[in-house]
Amino acid sequence: MSLHRGAPPSHDGSDEHSAEMRRLSLNPFYGAADPVGDMTSAPPLHRLADGPMPPSTAYQLVHDELLLDGNSRLNLATFVTTWMEPQAGILMGECRDKNMIDKDEYPRTAELERRCVAMLADLWNAPDPVTAVGCSTTGSSEACMLAGLALKRRWATRNAARYPATARPNLVMGINVQVCWEKFCNFWEVEMRQVPMEGDRFHLDPQAAADLCDENTIGVVAVLGSTFDGSYEPVAELCAALDALQERTGFDIPVHVDGASGAMVAPFLDEDLVWDFRLPRVSSINTSGHKYGLVYPGVGWALWRSPAELPEELVFRVNYLGGEMPTFALNFSRPGAQVVAQYYTFLRLGWDGYRAVQQTARDIATHLSARIGAMAEFRLLTRGDELPVFAFTTAPGVTNFDVFDVSRRLRERGWLVPAYTFPANREDLDVLRVVCRNGFSADLAELLIDDLQKLLPELRAQDHPSARDKTAATSFHH
Repeated sequence: MSLHRGAPPSHDGSDEHSAEMRRLSLNPFYGAADPVGDMTSAPPLHRLADGPMPPSTAYQLVHDELLLDGNSRLNLATFVTTWMEPQAGILMGECRDKNMIDKDEYPRTAELERRCVAMLADLWNAPDPVTAVGCSTTGSSEACMLAGLALKRRWATRNAARYPATARPNLVMGINVQVCWEKFCNFWEVEMRQVPMEGDRFHLDPQAAADLCDENTIGVVAVLGSTFDGSYEPVAELCAALDALQERTGFDIPVHVDGASGAMVAPFLDEDLVWDFRLPRVSSINTSGHKYGLVYPGVGWALWRSPAELPEELVFRVNYLGGEMPTFALNFSRPGAQVVAQYYTFLRLGWDGYRAVQQTARDIATHLSARIGAMAEFRLLTRGDELPVFAFTTAPGVTNFDVFDVSRRLRERGWLVPAYTFPANREDLDVLRVVCRNGFSADLAELLIDDLQKLLPELRAQDHPSARDKTAATSFHH
């Protein structure tokens, strides 16, 4: 039995050759009963086949193609969780058919979401964790959109006499922010004001940010854990600069902390660092449960210090499937599995467990960065002692290879280590970045060092860096 009506035209016009190659993509053992059964051709790639196939065959075809993906455990570019316990995977499988928005139909899932919000409010020192408001999202990008909308709506209410006729809102941030903030400003027509990098400062400068603020500033974004180099932005110093600005001008400008990664690291490892709701000017915080929250993608969280920071008009009360419920997320239907997994992880680890996991990641990061920093060919920019993330570049005088060569050669050995160029005003700086997550063990770190040392002699033997298109480099903002 043929599973398609004919292959689409091939690029070189050899339709017969293309059809034969598609037939050979089927291993004879994929037949449901015996290897000489009636499967004579593979399904087409760009349209539906004429009929169905056995589930085992469909699985194997997809499984085989995915072998060409990179190994997620060796992906040192992504911040996203790539390992969870089998029990968490079982729970997620049991909940993947539950629509998170159907709170009336799945009240226990809704209750677990509410508990997670309360736990985060307590972790981030909300004045009254019971009254702090928040919700789960599909990730930090959606959470940032919600926080930005709340900032804009509060500003618009205060400036109703001028907006939208004459006043255009603006949002101040460092140039190192995640791309979702650029999207927010584009989608919701907010002017984006960015503080560039300068010298060895790779994130926002508090006074420079305050200098960009005016009566139309809806807020300032501080990043607790920059994706470029793993460093924390000085949230307390930023709030102090904005306090001084208010004393001079009367501008009362709130701060949103984008804690996509750091908000699940700092509470456990940097208890003396004041960055959260202990600062009265911090009105909202977001984090990614699927990053250092230790949950598979995708889940994020957005929290406001009190109901006053979330305008009531952004909260929709929906009569859905027989019950009224408040909702203020941008997305509607999504599985409850990730929220359940977040609650499982909170329950499983507790405070001491989270501290142990994050401390291990930081210890591996600082050990690995020290080993790389000791190599004559490289220079460290950060050490991994804030986020378990560090950046490094080639040492002065290294002219026969560059960071892009290192990234390419490591990829040949299975490691995904991003190489990219910093933004204004440090476009002259090309770097490599390593993200250490739970599951990236000390043994794996040693294997990375071994592979890096093995490829260095070949790189030293080059006459010059390999040709490449630097515009194709990426900073892996996720």
